[in-house]
Amino acid sequence: MRVAVERLTPSRMQAFVRDLVDATTSAQQTQSLAPLRTFVHTWAVFVAIQRYPSRATRLRHLEEVVSAGVEDPADAIAEIRKIHADAEAEAGL
Repeated sequence: MRVAVERLTPSRMQAFVRDLVDATTSAQQTQSLAPLRTFVHTWAVFVAIQRYPSRATRLRHLEEVVSAGVEDPADAIAEIRKIHADAEAEAGL
C-alpha cells in the first residue's frame, strides 16, 4: 500500500506514515488490532479511489458540493457513498 500511495499521490505520504505510526502506537497501547485494521481499511479505500483519476476528481467535486452547502447534498452524498462502496469492493473489504 505504501508504494501505491507514493506512486499515486506522493503528497499524501507524510499523512500515510503519520497514520501508520499512530495506528501502530494505538494498537500497542490497547493491545488490539482494531487501529491497524482501521488504518488498512482507510488507506486501501483511498488507494482504490486514487487509482482512477477521474473517480478521484469526481469525489473531490462531490465533497466540495456537500461542503459548500449551496445545493441539496442528497444526490452528492449518495454518489460519494457509491464511490466508497465500489472502492471497498475493489480493495476486497
